[in-house]
Amino acid sequence: MSSATATPARPAGAALAARVGRSVTSNPSVLPTIASVVIFVGMIVYGEIAYGRIVQASTLSNLLINNAHLIVLAVALTFVIITGGIDLSVGSIIAFSSVAGVMLVNAGWNPFAVAVTMIVIGALFGLVSGVLIRYFNVQPFIATLAMMFLGRGLASLLSTQPERLPEDSGLRWIGEKIKLIDGPKVNDLTVTPAVIVAVVVVLAAFFVLHRTRTGRTVYAIGGSENSALLMGLPVHRTKVLVYVISGALAGLAAVLYTARLGTAQNITGIGWELDAIAAAVIGGTVLTGAYGYVLGSVVGALVLGLMTVLITRDGGIPPEMTTIITGGILLVFVLLQRAVTRKKE
Repeated sequence: MSSATATPARPAGAALAARVGRSVTSNPSVLPTIASVVIFVGMIVYGEIAYGRIVQASTLSNLLINNAHLIVLAVALTFVIITGGIDLSVGSIIAFSSVAGVMLVNAGWNPFAVAVTMIVIGALFGLVSGVLIRYFNVQPFIATLAMMFLGRGLASLLSTQPERLPEDSGLRWIGEKIKLIDGPKVNDLTVTPAVIVAVVVVLAAFFVLHRTRTGRTVYAIGGSENSALLMGLPVHRTKVLVYVISGALAGLAAVLYTARLGTAQNITGIGWELDAIAAAVIGGTVLTGAYGYVLGSVVGALVLGLMTVLITRDGGIPPEMTTIITGGILLVFVLLQRAVTRKKE
């Protein structure tokens, strides 16, 4: 009887493996994304075996809550990298907009107006980057590097001391936990409005990239900008729009992060642009452009977040190892992308 029940499982598993194999063969660019999913699942299994209490509601809830801002940043960089560009300014945008936002709240501004202002600040930074790239032919690296220094300098001009949100500020509501399932002891399934916002951003980005003309133009620019122009696609407008989207999402990430921590500093966000790039690359977005998936970038962000959780649980691994491990994983995925690119060529 047991053999009779086990027999159908083998053909089902073989069919799934064959389907995945055909998908990879027909579209090798999905291989890095599949690899990131495998790594994420492997990390969960290893963490559960080695440390325990990984596959539980509270751990997975905190993973999403603590990395909601990184997920939004990874989505922002996915848009930019697919076009073959780069955005180094998102960390500085977070610093400037968060410090400005907290100061505006302390000055008596409405929290909703402050959140909108923070997003608009990010969009303006992105607009300047896009204009420099489009109309002045400045390389994306240089244009966004200039915006990075500008944003960090403006944040330092505003304040060099930590700025704190009032305890009763309405902005803190975005970071408040909402209990969905009351589990045993502290094992509750919770979310925050910030997590819901991040999910909405991911779904909206997925729709834009895969269901709209703008998304097709984004991929076409990464494939060949000249070919996209010859096809009559709105290349120049889309390139500017991509950086506006990146800046606006950086401003939104600042809102989510500031609401959760309740504080802002001019040093906030240092290196976060690199984390977002790493998340996108680990998720399968190719640095040369034309290939990338929003959902893959989300998995990449969760891989980085889960890695921090596992290192913290271990206790014997120095925190500096996070950077080293991230660099090693990133190198592996860059080499994997290179192999995929050569195969497609």
